[in-house]
Amino acid sequence: MSWETIPTWALPPRRQRTATRIMQAILLGLLVHGLYTGAPKTITNAGIGLVITFLPAIIRRNYRFVLSPFLTLWITAAVFFHSLGSAGLYAQIEWWDHLTHTLSASVVAAIGYVTVRIIDLHHDEIHLPRRFIFAYIIIFVMAFGVIWELFEFGLDVFADQTGLTMPLAQLGLEDTVVDMMYNTLGAIIVATLGQAYLSGVSKEVRTQLFGTPENPEDGVR
Repeated sequence: MSWETIPTWALPPRRQRTATRIMQAILLGLLVHGLYTGAPKTITNAGIGLVITFLPAIIRRNYRFVLSPFLTLWITAAVFFHSLGSAGLYAQIEWWDHLTHTLSASVVAAIGYVTVRIIDLHHDEIHLPRRFIFAYIIIFVMAFGVIWELFEFGLDVFADQTGLTMPLAQLGLEDTVVDMMYNTLGAIIVATLGQAYLSGVSKEVRTQLFGTPENPEDGVR
């Protein structure tokens, strides 16, 4: 299988896998540290993040569906930086939250792009113009961001009523607005670059899901 359309950014696939393994090891270290110090927020975020990083391997084993090393690294980086933030960097570095929201939003945007592009490629009667896909990605990420902020608000209410410490929290309306701005930035980056770098991913995923198109020209738009 070829993932030639995925940029290596001067980092070959072998080193991408190595970088993923290093981040997984650090997440495991954060989890152990959280268990040792009794830090529930660190335990929750590092534990969930570590599980997410192994999802590509689980999917490959159970469904024979292969994600490229670049995409695996991308997903791992998103949860890795969030876990580091929850372990203390959010409070120490002002812009760390902006970085994680942009990175996480880019992952969500990539998922949205690949999904809609597969639909576009698989159904001959459906043709989605690039401008539509650009707008769709922005709206998709913003909608996901709203749902996420409501989820955090619900955790805040639950924490107030129970006195328990939640792994996520809102810091006020201004923080929510800023988060949405950086979510949108991540969406714009993917919407702008996605057609150049993720179109090949969509074709590979479509082939894995539905087989090779009967018409060789199918999906080449």
